[in-house]
Amino acid sequence: MSENKEINNNSVEVETQERNELYPIFLKLHNLSVLIVGGGNVGLEKLSFLLKSSPNANVEVVAPRFIPELVTLAEAHPTVKLTKKRFKKKMLKKRNMVIACTDVLKVNKRVYELSRKRYLICNIADTPDLCDYYLGGIVTKGNVKIAISTNGKSPTTAKRLREFFEEVIPENINQMVQNLNDYRNTLKGDFEVKVQKMNEITQTLKNKE
Repeated sequence: MSENKEINNNSVEVETQERNELYPIFLKLHNLSVLIVGGGNVGLEKLSFLLKSSPNANVEVVAPRFIPELVTLAEAHPTVKLTKKRFKKKMLKKRNMVIACTDVLKVNKRVYELSRKRYLICNIADTPDLCDYYLGGIVTKGNVKIAISTNGKSPTTAKRLREFFEEVIPENINQMVQNLNDYRNTLKGDFEVKVQKMNEITQTLKNKE
């Protein structure tokens, strides 16, 4: 009787445990239009994060002034535009995603509210309740990219996990991916046949021994 009760309690604990319900996607930022509002240290951090993963991202940064480091970074990327003006709602036209990271919460909230009215996904720095998406940890090894999220709870944990994966994923992973792609292109048959063949040849990747 007590054993069954313990099992039931464990089941309830699993069911009520908080879960990350974010949906990860990989965006082609060179095909989209990104607006960053804020030219300070946080703006630099956000821009650096985007460009590290997507060096050709199409980004416009708007602010009354920019710190020198942000200007230097923008000058090294032709697809980044700096606009030395205060934010105006018309700047949201023809955007796909928005990041607001000024040091004035009122301005950030206004950017978020206006973005929502236009059905734009928006991220307000350090304000999870005003974020439609998070900029998580990213590991890149050639064609292989892994995104890490802690549901906005702990950026430090995401950072440590990124460092872990960067260390354990072999440097030659990109060659393996390329070889598998070349092999896939030689396969004959319909989609299901190709999937079956690829599953067979990559089966050893999930073996622990």
